[in-house]
Amino acid sequence: MLDLTTLIPYLGACFILAIVPGPTVTVILANSLKSGTLAGFAIIAGTQLGLLSMMVVVGLGLEAVMSFMAFAFDWIKLAGAAYLVWLGFNMLRSSGELGTAAAGPAKSYRRLMFDGFLVIWSNPKALIFLGAFLPQFVSHEGATFPQVMLLGLFFMLIAGSTDAFYAVLGGRARGLLSTSRVKLLSRASGAILMAGGVWLALQKRA
Repeated sequence: MLDLTTLIPYLGACFILAIVPGPTVTVILANSLKSGTLAGFAIIAGTQLGLLSMMVVVGLGLEAVMSFMAFAFDWIKLAGAAYLVWLGFNMLRSSGELGTAAAGPAKSYRRLMFDGFLVIWSNPKALIFLGAFLPQFVSHEGATFPQVMLLGLFFMLIAGSTDAFYAVLGGRARGLLSTSRVKLLSRASGAILMAGGVWLALQKRA
């Protein structure tokens, strides 16, 4: 279904997108600082469940598009590539601030998982992003839904790994993740993401 020429660039893009701190990382750090690394892992478990449910929504939506308006699929990919360029541009302008997230009173791991799930779904940009990113690597030749789910599982694995790094970091010392380092990481990732978006758009025209 997926060959190496598609999979390797996809995995690289997943890592670039996952390593840049965002709202999820802020919540992971806040809870790891307050209650330890395991609290951060509980948040991650919830965000992973949220991602999985979002990927089901994206996969079913693309399957419907392919069934009724297959000709529109290329336009969805082009629009998605444009969105990735815009997202990369915003990363270039990042201030490097992580923001704040009040961890509040101590919570059970089950409640923390639920919080992680809500963090993903309370940010509609996450669903929009997945809808723009995943179709870039979906082939016309195979069934859409299985491809989206397989790509999504790879993304979950990489995002879960980078989030786990932040959970461990938060459990020890948030100060290691300075504003200047976050800004540098965001700008470098933004430049790569913009270039990748342009490349993907040109590939669709080929």
